[in-house]
Amino acid sequence: MRRKLLIVRLLTFCLLLSSASVYAQVEVKGQVKDETGAPLPGAVVTVKGGRKAISTNDNGAFVISVPSGATLVISHVGFTEKEVLATPGADLSIVLARSSRQLDEIIVTALGIKKEKKAVSYSVTEVKGSDLTEARSPNVANSLEGKVAGLNVTSTATGASGSVRLTLRGNGSISQSNLPLIVVDGIPIDNTQLNFSTGSNNNGVSSVGMWAGTDQGDGISSLNPDEIETISVLKGGTAAALYGSRASNGAILVTTKGAKKGGGTQVELGSNGVLESIEYKRFHDYQYQYGIGDLGVAPVTSNPNSQTDSYGSLLDGHPVVQYDGVARPYSAVKNNLSEFYHTGTSITNSASVSGSTEKTSWRISGSDLNYHGIM
Repeated sequence: MRRKLLIVRLLTFCLLLSSASVYAQVEVKGQVKDETGAPLPGAVVTVKGGRKAISTNDNGAFVISVPSGATLVISHVGFTEKEVLATPGADLSIVLARSSRQLDEIIVTALGIKKEKKAVSYSVTEVKGSDLTEARSPNVANSLEGKVAGLNVTSTATGASGSVRLTLRGNGSISQSNLPLIVVDGIPIDNTQLNFSTGSNNNGVSSVGMWAGTDQGDGISSLNPDEIETISVLKGGTAAALYGSRASNGAILVTTKGAKKGGGTQVELGSNGVLESIEYKRFHDYQYQYGIGDLGVAPVTSNPNSQTDSYGSLLDGHPVVQYDGVARPYSAVKNNLSEFYHTGTSITNSASVSGSTEKTSWRISGSDLNYHGIM
């Protein structure tokens, strides 16, 4: 009996020794750097197969207690994960290589929260600010055409800075406005047309009067494309659930640029030029045999009826009374399009200065647009 008891005690003692050796903790310290030798603050050091984890300090250094013989896993956003053996007493120098794998696309939701695009449960289309300045338009809304599925952009014939009618997935009402809500940095703006007119705004369509009035643009036309970071478009009832009845026709969320934290003072200069012209080759099928008139007869007076009808006689060059009462040759006048239209130019120069500290950030920008239309 004593022999059996002694054997049991010896086995128990051996088990305690082995467990003590397994759970013996050793202190490991080191520094995490990138390929250039710069320290990586915020790198995560974890014990492989365990739950213990710490982060490196501002100098990329760390100190961690781990079981003897453990393996450390070092990871950092944008870098390839690396495993090293925990060596007691050694000062580890760990270099992480940059990862070539791109991160999932991040979008700004309606509540201003950044999420991965695949994690958002509703339809969101995002347009980057750089896509709006390549072939820019005086009204930034025109640059959205063809970039967002279901978005219809209709320009009014009121000039370069005229208002634009936007509809998402067609008209939702006959009597009420069908315009989506425009939200800039979380603040809804008024996108109705600015005009001086005897007419009235009708469902977002130009309200310039029949005989007088000017179209002064709308809310979104006041935005500077150079200052836009992204534009997110929400469709359907989701926008109404987030912004109320004003967004029942959808919402267009505009996020402007800001100063990058820790980036110091930054100066940005930009210049952009666009040329516009009429494709005259599409207008070539004209007839130059018959002129204006009535019932096959050239005008004999300045009567408006005979001056607007297009059923005159052969153009033979004889003098004919024109609409102003003056007789001129009854001949074809060609190249009218080239006389009426010319090459339009749009030149934009912009400048911005931004800076940030640990507590504040600021940005100042300005832009000059010199636009001459094709007419």
